[in-house]
Amino acid sequence: MPAIQTATLQGYIATGTGAGTTAVRGRALEDMICYLFGLVPGVSITHRNDMNPFNTEEIDVALWNEQDATGLHFLPNVVLIEAKNWSNPVSSIEVNWFDSKLRNRGLDFGVLISPRGITGDANDLTAAHHIVATALKERRKLVVLTTAELLALADTDALGHLIKRKLCDLAVKGTIS
Repeated sequence: MPAIQTATLQGYIATGTGAGTTAVRGRALEDMICYLFGLVPGVSITHRNDMNPFNTEEIDVALWNEQDATGLHFLPNVVLIEAKNWSNPVSSIEVNWFDSKLRNRGLDFGVLISPRGITGDANDLTAAHHIVATALKERRKLVVLTTAELLALADTDALGHLIKRKLCDLAVKGTIS
């Protein structure tokens, strides 16, 4: 259970918040994701900002998960992460695009990280929450994490517990909270 350095996470967030261009803001969030998930036992970063062969879809971060007993053993071997360092919640269009990337690759799990979460209401399944619920019906699980949730983590065990809670929310509520 490696410790997560809050000051390191805050540094990435500060870089992303103070950056003038979307590219720099996005890179800062991706750097934070790589730092955070790179601490997890059995997880390695395999790709960053890679396009598919058709130049139609970019993957922000791809992980290989060895399913180490002290790591994210409950997640699949391949995990794709979408980073959206936006000042507003991520729209249904972007959540749908990420879901399409997962579907096109035959994957059933992905993580979207956004400072402000996603649009819509979880209880009414509106906007982006509808996309998450629809993906679940098709056996794809989309977990959305905010930077505030990540800042609250003390160690990688807490990250695992957060993802487990989000997966249980999906199973019980049909969407994320």
